Amino acid sequence: MQHIEAGQPSIRLMSLATAVPPYVLEQNDVARRAAGLFGGGDAEADRFASVYRNAGIDTRQSSVPLAWYLSDHDAAERATLYLQSALALAVAATEQALVRAGLVAADIDAIIAVSSTGIATPSLDARLMDVLAFRRNTVRLPIFGLGCAGGVMGLARAGAIARSMPGSRVLLVVVELCGLTFRKGDQSKSNRVATALFGDGAVAMVLAAGGDGPLLGPAGEHTWSGTLDVMGWDVVEDGLKVVFSRDIPSLVRAEVLPAAEDFLAAHGLALAYIDGFICHPGGARVLDALEAVFDLPRGGLSDAREVLRDHGNMSAPTVLFVLEAAIKARKRGRQLMIALGPGFTVAFQIIELG
Repeated sequence: MQHIEAGQPSIRLMSLATAVPPYVLEQNDVARRAAGLFGGGDAEADRFASVYRNAGIDTRQSSVPLAWYLSDHDAAERATLYLQSALALAVAATEQALVRAGLVAADIDAIIAVSSTGIATPSLDARLMDVLAFRRNTVRLPIFGLGCAGGVMGLARAGAIARSMPGSRVLLVVVELCGLTFRKGDQSKSNRVATALFGDGAVAMVLAAGGDGPLLGPAGEHTWSGTLDVMGWDVVEDGLKVVFSRDIPSLVRAEVLPAAEDFLAAHGLALAYIDGFICHPGGARVLDALEAVFDLPRGGLSDAREVLRDHGNMSAPTVLFVLEAAIKARKRGRQLMIALGPGFTVAFQIIELG
């Protein structure tokens, strides 16, 4: 068996911090207000009640109060809210991550910022540098369009940059404000599912060579052909419109295992050498499918289910919330991180805990 870091610098996670916005959305409240959000009256809301009831979510956090969703908002307003709230969350998570790593902003050599729920030019990393005292020669890499896979793929890119810059300290910031894409009056099933599923959140992580934190191993991904319509955003007059056009759990059951086995085999590994799974909770049915694919007991992905219950699907940051939960629970051994995103793509990252 090939060691997961053979011939490469050992990149470790120095710190991880999460942040969520102040408004708490109770799932029962959201379900009750669905008629006002979509129109169609109580009968229509009752027809879709099971979407909220079966989502596996109790609460989510939002950058705007629940009443905001019951009014119309144009793209400019959403963009302004995104810039304000995404930056605030990025700053909060970064400050915590730096403290936990025993560093200050000037110690960071590179910043990778991942986000797909709003457009920022200058990008979030540049705006972050304008708030905190990073060095003026800090390397920056903003990444857009990875969707729910952005947490795993962003971590993989951060690890690659850390390896390419010996002795560097790399900051990864992942921020999504999915709630700002909810669209009043959009009767599509995709929008209804989004209102039952999505929340807002952010994660910041510091990576560097050496130390005794979790060890990053190989990363990889697989993008299936002819699947561009599986998930993503359409740009419309009032902002971003969510796209869920196929049965994602069915795709997971049919396609993820061969992709995972191919990824592991390329690094001299097999599923038998994996001690646990850190999966993006795209939804309760997606977690059901992943448990079946990897022959886990029903509810076996408990960390992912608890994050989904308390925070909903925050897109890219969510799997990193699950990683934080696994670290806090003192999970040990070689973990396979998995997230699915637009493309349609599955992303993998091996990380050793303990």
